[in-house]
Amino acid sequence: MSIYSVYPNLIRPLLFSMDPENAHDLTLKVAHMLSSEPFTRFFGQQVPSRPVEVMGLKFDNPLGLAAGLDKNGEAIDFLGALGFGHLELGTVTPLSQAGNARPRMFRVKQAHGLINRMGFNNKGVDFLVQNLLKRKYKGIVGVSIGKNEVTPIEKAADDYLHCMNKVYNHCDYIAVNISCPNTRDLTALQEAGPLVELLTTLKNEQGKLASSSGRYVPLVVKIAPDLDDVQLEAVCDACLKLKVDGMTCTNTTTSREEIHGLPHASEWGGLSGEPLRHKSTVVLRKVAGHLKGQIPIIGVGGISGVIAAREKLQAGASLLQVYSGFVYQGPSLIQDIVSNV
Repeated sequence: MSIYSVYPNLIRPLLFSMDPENAHDLTLKVAHMLSSEPFTRFFGQQVPSRPVEVMGLKFDNPLGLAAGLDKNGEAIDFLGALGFGHLELGTVTPLSQAGNARPRMFRVKQAHGLINRMGFNNKGVDFLVQNLLKRKYKGIVGVSIGKNEVTPIEKAADDYLHCMNKVYNHCDYIAVNISCPNTRDLTALQEAGPLVELLTTLKNEQGKLASSSGRYVPLVVKIAPDLDDVQLEAVCDACLKLKVDGMTCTNTTTSREEIHGLPHASEWGGLSGEPLRHKSTVVLRKVAGHLKGQIPIIGVGGISGVIAAREKLQAGASLLQVYSGFVYQGPSLIQDIVSNV
C-alpha cells in the first residue's frame, strides 16, 4: 500500500481546514524540504514505464504537473520523485511580483474545483533559473513564461523574450502563457493579429538560440477554454503557419455555468478542476480537428482520474497535465493514471 493512500482521509482534511493559499504555501515548503536524498527516495513513487516521444522529447510517461503549482521551481526534485513524466514550472515573469490582493484562491469543494486569481505571483525568472541549475530530477522540465503586470500589453513581447532567453538553456520546452484570465489584458494576445506578431518574434528568437546553442527547445502555446470557434480556428492557423511545436488545451475558465449557486461561484478568476473537464475537452477536440496531427497537444483541465485522462487522450492529446485533481486526490492520482492510460 502506498504511503499516499492516507491522503484523502488524513492529509487532505488537514490542508482543507486551512486557507487555500496558506495550504498551498505549506505544501510547497514541505516539498522543498523533501527535495533531497534520502527523502525523495522514501517519499517517491514507483510508477510504470509508459514512454512517449513528443516534440522530439522523450517522456517517461505522458502525465505531467501543470504550471502554477511550483511557480519558482522550489520543489522540483520532490515533485519529480512522485512519478510525473514532466513538470511545467512557472508561470514566471522577468521581475518578481506579488500578484493580486488576497484572498485570491478559493475551493469549490462540492464540485472539486478551484478558483484562483493569483496574478502571476512569482520571484522572477532569475530565481527560477537558479533552482533549475540545482535540480537533480532527470525528467522533462518545461517553463511557462508570461509578462509582468506593469508591462503594457504592446510591450509584452519584450517580457516573453527576456524570459525565453533566460530559461532556454536550462529547460526542455518553453510554454507561452497568453491565456491566464488573472493578468490584465493578457488574453488579448490570443487575438489573431497580436498572436501572430508575438509568435513570429518568439519563433525568430528560438531559431537564433537554437543556432547559437546547438540545442532546439520546443515552444508550446497555452490557450483558454473560452475562445469561440472563429477565435480557435485563428489561433490554430497561426500556430500551424508559424510552426509552433505544441499547444496546451486549456487554461482555466472564466465561466461559472458548472458551479452556479455554489459557494465562491461569484469570485472572479480562473476556474479549474472537475467543472472545467468537459469544456476543456471540447476545445481540445476542436483544436485537434484543426491541427490534424501536425502539432501535438497537451491536454489539461479537470483530469481527476483515469476516465478523464482517457477522454483527453481520445480527444487528441499526446500528453496530459494535472493540477486541481492533484490537490484533491493527492499523489496516488499519478500512480492511478500512469498505470491505466
